[in-house]
Amino acid sequence: MGSDSSSSTTLKPSNRNAQHLLVIRLSAMGDVAMTVPVLIALTQKYPYLKITVLTKPFFEPIFAQIPNVTVHKAEVKGRHKGVLGLWKLYKELKPTGINSVADLHNVLRSSILKRFFKFQGIPFIQVDKARKEKKALTATENKIFEPLKPMYLRYADVVASLGFPVHLENRHILSSLGLTPKLKQALSLQVKHYIGVAPFAAFSGKMYPLHLMKEALEQLNSLGAYQILLFGGGTTEKKQLEVWEQELEHCVSVVGKINFEEELALISNLDLMVAMDSGNSHLAAMYGIPTITLWGVTHPYTGFYPFGQAQENALLSDRDKYPLIPTSVYGNRFPKGYDRAMETIAPEQVIQKIKGVLRFEETKP
Repeated sequence: MGSDSSSSTTLKPSNRNAQHLLVIRLSAMGDVAMTVPVLIALTQKYPYLKITVLTKPFFEPIFAQIPNVTVHKAEVKGRHKGVLGLWKLYKELKPTGINSVADLHNVLRSSILKRFFKFQGIPFIQVDKARKEKKALTATENKIFEPLKPMYLRYADVVASLGFPVHLENRHILSSLGLTPKLKQALSLQVKHYIGVAPFAAFSGKMYPLHLMKEALEQLNSLGAYQILLFGGGTTEKKQLEVWEQELEHCVSVVGKINFEEELALISNLDLMVAMDSGNSHLAAMYGIPTITLWGVTHPYTGFYPFGQAQENALLSDRDKYPLIPTSVYGNRFPKGYDRAMETIAPEQVIQKIKGVLRFEETKP
């Protein structure tokens, strides 16, 4: 652990009625979602604890269900940009009575905020990102292929160092949200079971080839028992999902039809999510939705496996053929030829895994 979070001295809450914890996690979506089980565990064990989450405005709906948690919106590309903007942000937070800070991001912005809070004598503990261990895990030579501690447990280490130890359990998830008539109408939802499919990722190294995903969707579509909801974002992804929506009877693209809050409600009602090593897998996991993940040049050992998910729900690229996996933490670096690693996961494997998780049995005519 880093120098802050590895300290053997655990801070003791002095006044239960005045405990106000600031939690910093600005991005990315999956990392923000992984704070949820920690926050739920905190609010259940320490009901007197007031928690403010500092994050981007877009992520606010993620925390709406958690009691005693409020969101302070960080506009890092607007009024909170740069050192002066961060000083303004600190001045906004100071009157709220924050007396401890859990920095679950540990980037330059939060390190600048650390200076401001530490000047006032407020404990400020930063997450250990295990940069050295991740470098060894993704090395091309002398690779140390051992599992790293999951990020949500690293988050728990931070709050424990501030005097709030928690034990994470699979029950620390959000409740399912209601599907409103407006939402059902926007997506023409039928009275069927729902499977979510999120076929995209930030980097190509961890995205299942589209032609193979199309094959898997065709097979899934032919079952006829599920409405397949396609998740993504941005113009390019929207166009691709609309093509599949037109070609496959039971596929519905959600992109551009609903807002993020409605998307979370939809995810919370899925029977299953199929996703890459990406944010949507973590959004599903925070509701306890069974989630099948497909892994390319990244690997669950990096610490980003979705919370509470069975290890057998991960479909991995063949390390016998591609022994340098994981080549990077984010899927943005890989040797020549490794862009084809995910081709070792056959569409039939994806369908069999889906059937296994859902315990689906085909009825013969």
